[in-house]
Amino acid sequence: MGSWGNLRYDPPSRQRRLFDRAAPLPASAVPLLAWGNGRSYGDVCINSGGELLETGGLDRYLAFDATTGVLRAEAGVLLDDIIRSFLPRGWFLPVTPGTRFITLGGALANDVHGKNHHVAGTFGNHVARFELLRSDGARLECSPTQNVELYAATVGGLGLTGLVTWVELQLRRVAGPAIAVENRRFHGLDEFFALNAAAEKSHEHVVAWIDCLAATPRGILMAGNHADGVPPAPTFSPAVPFTPPFSLINHASLAAFNAAYFHRPLPARQTLHLLPYFYPLDNIRQWNRIYGRRGFYQYQCAVPQAVQQDATAELLAAIRASGQGSFLAVLKTFGDIASPGLLSYPLPGANLALDFPNGGAATLELFGRLDAIVREAGGRLYPAKDARMPGALFRQGYPRWQEFSNHIDPRFSSSFWRRITET
Repeated sequence: MGSWGNLRYDPPSRQRRLFDRAAPLPASAVPLLAWGNGRSYGDVCINSGGELLETGGLDRYLAFDATTGVLRAEAGVLLDDIIRSFLPRGWFLPVTPGTRFITLGGALANDVHGKNHHVAGTFGNHVARFELLRSDGARLECSPTQNVELYAATVGGLGLTGLVTWVELQLRRVAGPAIAVENRRFHGLDEFFALNAAAEKSHEHVVAWIDCLAATPRGILMAGNHADGVPPAPTFSPAVPFTPPFSLINHASLAAFNAAYFHRPLPARQTLHLLPYFYPLDNIRQWNRIYGRRGFYQYQCAVPQAVQQDATAELLAAIRASGQGSFLAVLKTFGDIASPGLLSYPLPGANLALDFPNGGAATLELFGRLDAIVREAGGRLYPAKDARMPGALFRQGYPRWQEFSNHIDPRFSSSFWRRITET
């Protein structure tokens, strides 16, 4: 089992399927780590030389209150399952990342964020309680009032505090599957930040695509609110059938794609089915294969509000100068709603995310330059998408990491955790 970035990890993780919901964790002489659906891009879901505990069998709904929208479900349930089951009943996820093919346990472990952080915070802000199975056999119910320290350590805790067996989540009432979207092109970061600030005052969901290769940053801001109506459900494109020997993403194809995407016909207002708005890449199954056999990295960083425009400009300039880039570069801002998790990623400021084909030394050299900008800005990188950040950058960006480490289950570890704490 690998991660979504298709990078190579040696030695590989061993595998063990967790069948019996009532059983204790398996005895093992090597580190354990829960494995959901493998959609983390780097090595937070990798346990080289250790055992992965598959949670796909934890797939039941346990309780649902149709009046309040509180759902209790096992940790292996996919967000896609919840959408299919509860959107027709008028309920949607309170916070959702850019893919619906992750598990509840994975969403909790990475404390995922969405396009509505300025009004809703992170996923963890909507988790009322969960059960944590520790390696000593204890089954602990954790909430803001019960086992409080483990609750805070597990929300965004990268699966290191034990195995989450079920999660109780507050769903959000919606009118239906429609979302009304306003699209605005922008030229330059001054215009982006002005448009974004205005959009956040009137829209729940706000995100921008940005052309990372343009001499002057340009892009499209897409602001959405849930709406009445039943638009046509999207149809899926064929899956990418195989992994080519080389990446299909290169400078020439990126420049052509970005120019065409920016200039395409674009209505100022449109009502869409919410699936393509929230999950644009889920329409193409196995899209990660387009990066070829060497795989790809995502570089996702957050920089504080006080320096967000200057730092974002520096990051984009470095990327443009490198000749490397991404066809789906995302720029958005985080609000000031604090997460309950000790290691949660968002901070008030700007968030930039880009995918890069694995170009070996050239790509890693670029990341080193980006790291320096993030470090100087007082920012941080997103562990769920990381495969190579230096340990010093992690420790600076997450000042509560030592407090968190006191709550790690002694039999749990990951390739990511060993990498950023041992270097």
